[in-house]
Parts: sequence; C-alpha cells; structure tokens
Amino acid sequence: MKKRMISGIKPTGQLTLGNYIGALRPFVQSQEEYDVNVFIANLHCITMPIDPQELETNLKDALLFYLASGLDPEKCTIFLQSDVKEIAQLGFIMSCVTPMGELNRMTQYKDKKDTGMSLSGGFYTYPTLMTADIVIHQADLVPVGEDQKQHVELARNTAERFNNRFGDTFVIPEPVIAKVGSKIMSLQDPTKKMSKSDTEGEKGVIYLRDDLKSARKKIMSAVTDSLGVVKYDVENQPGVSNLLTIYAALENISIPEAEAQFKDSQYGGFKKAVADRVVAELEMLQTGYEKFNQGEYLAEVLEKGAKAMRPTAKKTLEDVQRKMGLDWL
Repeated sequence: MKKRMISGIKPTGQLTLGNYIGALRPFVQSQEEYDVNVFIANLHCITMPIDPQELETNLKDALLFYLASGLDPEKCTIFLQSDVKEIAQLGFIMSCVTPMGELNRMTQYKDKKDTGMSLSGGFYTYPTLMTADIVIHQADLVPVGEDQKQHVELARNTAERFNNRFGDTFVIPEPVIAKVGSKIMSLQDPTKKMSKSDTEGEKGVIYLRDDLKSARKKIMSAVTDSLGVVKYDVENQPGVSNLLTIYAALENISIPEAEAQFKDSQYGGFKKAVADRVVAELEMLQTGYEKFNQGEYLAEVLEKGAKAMRPTAKKTLEDVQRKMGLDWL
C-alpha cells in the first residue's frame, strides 16, 4: 500500500518559479510512487486582507498550474481546502489542544507581531489549521520547503500530544524536503526568498504567467558577484548559487553536476543557459494553462477530489470528537 502524501499551496498572489520548483515539481515527481493528495489552501488565504476578485483569480490560476505542471487527476487527488468542511472543524479543535506558547514561537507570527500590522485571530491560529490539513487525512508524508518545516513539527507535536492523551488517533507525519530547490531566492536579493512581496520589486520574482521575454530579462539581470566563477557558495556567492539551484532543479541534476557543466563559463553564458531553461519551462506551463482552462473540467477535477477526501476526513473527525466526549451517541 502506497504511503499517503499531503501538501498544498496558499495562492495569496500569482504563483512564482519558486512555488513551481519548490512545490509543484516535487508533487508531480511523487505521484507515481505515493498516494499524492494536493490541495489549494484557500482558507489560509483569508488570514490577511485580500480582494475577493483577486483571490478568485489566484485560486483558479493555482488549479490551472497544478494541472499544467503535470499533476494528473487520474494519479493523484486535487481538491479545494474549503470543500472538505471537516478540516476547518478539526482546525478549531486542534487550536484547543495547542498551547499558546507553541503558537507564539511560530516564525511567521514572530516576524509580524511587532510590525504594527493589524493581525487577525486567524493569522495567529492558522498553524493549527495547517495541523488539521495534515492529520485529518492520516498523511504519512508532507513535502515542504525549508521554511515550512516548523509547521510539520507543530503537527507532529500536536498529533503525539493528542494520541498520548486520548489514544492512538493520528498518523505522525514526516516532513519531506527536496534535495535541490526547496527554497528559491530572489533574483535581486538572493539572501531572501523569492516572493510576491519582494522588496526589490518585480525584477526579483519570476511569475509563472510572466511574458517569456520579461522572464528572460529578469534572469539576465539577476544579481551575481565580481568573482567570475560559477560555484555553489551560498555565503560568498548567493546569486550564482541561486541560479545554479534553479538550473539544477529544472534539469533534475545535482548541484555538483550543474557546477561541472558551467566550470569554464563566464557569467553571461551561464545566465543565458539558465534563462533558456527557465523560458522553456514557462512556455510548457503556459501552454498547459491554456489547454486546461475549461470551467466545466476544472469543476469536475475539484468535485472528484473533494469526494475522494471526505470519507477519511469525516472518519477522523468523528473519532476525535468521540474520544474527546463531544459525541456520546
């Protein structure tokens, strides 16, 4: 029996090359070996203010790029988080068995709590909703980027705490971090993650919907250094290291193999090769995006996915509520 894998993306903005390399490609590569279940985390999107029309567009784009990247509804399960309503209910229960001290230590909360931003209660407790996302489906494995590993650790701690108190209920999930590409950095500030909120502006981020000429230009203008050697050295050559990571991930090779390929290259030629590879990938994705852009088909994919996920979610929630004394009949 295949191990069950669960993960999702929170599309609060356009999906980036970092989302694709760090999440979508590993999902696709896993669907032959594992029971892969991939959701669109729409409930997580509303923990901070977002325009409803923008959210609708982002959710549709996420589904289209899931399909365009190679996720096959015949081999994996694709669903919308809010379509499995048991998740939100278990999310509240998980918040009731999670100490505030653990939530106070979560990196995203620590980074924003002193900024003066108006933070919602949902923002504070979204890690417990993420715990529910994982444990309600009895997932064995959770593919995540390096910066999300803390959330899997919280899910593990919560599941173990619940099991110890109420009896065996949840599978204890294991994080899975890609060997290459688990964290793609900004092209303009390679010490920071590639993100739609990049403080250096659009030049640091490649979006999956970018015009191909624009994407090429961003790669060619990526920050490097004055050393003139294509070498993976995150501390001294973060820009070059980031480009090597992007290339190696898209080529499905190791970092040392990518280094060897460009050991005699100048930065200009190196960047051109990376740009060629990125543009080819974007062209493939954008072609797939247009191919799958049919409302009826998209609705069928999500309906099928939710229908497949509900039985386990319902069974898990009922087990939790019974053991806690919420359901006595």
